[in-house]
Amino acid sequence: MSEGEDDPRLSAEGELALARLALDQGDLRHAAGHLAGAIAYAPTMPEVHETLARIAAVSGGGIDLFPIEQHVFVGAVVARAHLLAAAGRPGEGLELLAAATGHAPQADWAGVPWVTAPELAERLDPERGARILMQVCAAVPDPVPKAARAPLRPYLTLARHAVTAHAEHGLLLGAASALARRVGEVELAIRWAARGVRAQPSKLGEVWLGYAYRSAGRTREALAALGRAVEHDPDDLAVYADIAGTLADNGRLDEALTWVDRALARDPTFDCAVHTAHRLRHQRDGRVGHLVALADFVRDHPDDSHEHGDLAECCRGRPWLGQLTPAGGPAVEALRQLTATDRVSGGPPLRLPAPPPPSALRILATSRPGLRVAAAEVTGPDPRTPRRAGVRPLWRYTGDGVVPLVPTPSAEAVERIQQLAHPAWPHPPAAYDAAVGLATLDGADLIALLAHPPAAPATALGMVLGQDPSLWVRCVQVWACLGLLHHRTDEPWAGSTRRRMLLDLVWGVEDWTTEAALFALVTAAWVDPTVRPDVAQVMAARLADAIAVSRERPVPILGSLAHLALATPDLEEASTLLAARVVGEPPAGNPLRRLWRRLASRFRRR
Repeated sequence: MSEGEDDPRLSAEGELALARLALDQGDLRHAAGHLAGAIAYAPTMPEVHETLARIAAVSGGGIDLFPIEQHVFVGAVVARAHLLAAAGRPGEGLELLAAATGHAPQADWAGVPWVTAPELAERLDPERGARILMQVCAAVPDPVPKAARAPLRPYLTLARHAVTAHAEHGLLLGAASALARRVGEVELAIRWAARGVRAQPSKLGEVWLGYAYRSAGRTREALAALGRAVEHDPDDLAVYADIAGTLADNGRLDEALTWVDRALARDPTFDCAVHTAHRLRHQRDGRVGHLVALADFVRDHPDDSHEHGDLAECCRGRPWLGQLTPAGGPAVEALRQLTATDRVSGGPPLRLPAPPPPSALRILATSRPGLRVAAAEVTGPDPRTPRRAGVRPLWRYTGDGVVPLVPTPSAEAVERIQQLAHPAWPHPPAAYDAAVGLATLDGADLIALLAHPPAAPATALGMVLGQDPSLWVRCVQVWACLGLLHHRTDEPWAGSTRRRMLLDLVWGVEDWTTEAALFALVTAAWVDPTVRPDVAQVMAARLADAIAVSRERPVPILGSLAHLALATPDLEEASTLLAARVVGEPPAGNPLRRLWRRLASRFRRR
């Protein structure tokens, strides 16, 4: 079924031709297989259904030609659904169509006359109809994007006919309301849900009514309906979390937390309440400890009732929690200006007020060959000198340049990092998990990537990052250091090779690799509570050192280090206050603001 994939109708016609040929030869099994292929390509194409009817006519209904097996093809499921309906079993057919919608919501599986016929609703048991509508709702987002709503319209038509035929069935009216809400028919959703509650008062009916009111922006009515749902069933703590979320969305955090606390008093481990509680507490005071506690809960409770997005929502767009920070300093600003003007080489040297970080100096040398750099004399501690003795250096300074002291990375390491590196992640534990793709690389290879970052890949990501050459290099360095966390994991942390390698970078010369190594340590603390005291101590010492140096000369990485400190689990209060004093929002005129927002939204992985 590969030929003609870009033209579904052409592909369907090809499958139909093969189905008819097999049918003419009496080979019903192959005819059914090709028909299933055709209906998967074009589920509403009349010729497909004509051929399906021919197969049914010569095979006693044809249902057995499309068995439901463990690994069944969606086209066979849809074909069987239509044959079941033709055999007088439309309820079973609708359940299969709903299953197909769950598998591929973008396909118009239900866009056929028998589904939208008014008489179907009259024949369909309302309880079963409600379950089918709920099955469809469970398969699609709430709300469904406008561009994706068309395949759901036949189900909405079915719902209209069903609530007309069974006007007093509360469950059916509520399920119909849920579907209407998802496809943007909010006022219709309110009417149906209100009718359902009047006909058969219930907790679920009030929840559906509350959601409909909430979608319409009618918060007071939504909270009243959800409150009545609690009265119906005080033990359903998910409703407490819904009320808390609704209150928080409307700026009523204290009331929201009261509802969360009520839920946790009944069950301290109820996942919806725990997730909502940590999210709202972080929203109230911004302390990272709430998010770390949520990450711990997620790790310790892998069997939550459903997938939650609270942690990712809180980390989204935040420095180091959900994305790396753009580089700063005179060298980077000069590089951006050179990129904008396309200056290549020759002419007077580029004069900088201080020696740039070696990573920035390497980018200047590789992106602008022949460009001379002249840095002013250093006042205060020399950024080219390691901050502690005994670390293994990554660079050697030569005149106005730097030379890596490590060999180039292997081709495998280059390929892996080009596939994996990106500027955003859902949250630190997700970044740790993603970096497992680098686990089989040797530690020396990962270190080599820091000093010899490969070119950005010829992908959409690479092209966007090309607007600021420093961003790709920082991506490589961050993910290479995350890869080090997966190096020799059998070694106890305190004396491990991975910890030593990262500390060499933390206390080496002042560089972007300092930030990358610290982020790896912070990530280690997020995923392993036993290393938190050690990481917090390292972070506090490195931040204090940078602040002390900043009193004598500018430290371009200081702002980033402060953000890293604020992302560190169990950091002492004094260091947290120091970091908070350092951190500030970038100026409104920062030219990277717009680019960074586009990068983060486009390449964040969930």
